[in-house]
Amino acid sequence: QVRLQESGGGLVQAGGSLTLSCVASGRTSSPALMGWFRRAPGKEREFVAAAVWSLDITYYADAVKDRFTILRDNTKNMVSLQMNSLKPDDTAVYYCAETAPLGYYSGSYSSENEYDHWGQGTQVTVSS
Repeated sequence: QVRLQESGGGLVQAGGSLTLSCVASGRTSSPALMGWFRRAPGKEREFVAAAVWSLDITYYADAVKDRFTILRDNTKNMVSLQMNSLKPDDTAVYYCAETAPLGYYSGSYSSENEYDHWGQGTQVTVSS
């Protein structure tokens, strides 16, 4: 059973930075993508960023483009999310997720339905 463990959340002032990490364990094959989603208070969970596991291809939501960077470390089965210029609107629980292997990936990188495994989430709070 794949297990995803996030770390790195916390409280930061607006304009500050945080880096989230997610380590995967229990894999029997590589995913097509690993990604990050977030759920702000009172809102639906939304896509933040994703990285193709075997290629240098990344995707970002418009709201975080140019501020967040997703990085993968295949040797450590890890993906991180570097978050800069944080805003109060970035306050949310951030979830790490990964898809099934490439043969089962349909291309909808921003859809929750594409992701088979999820972490429990880590809280990020940005104060104004």
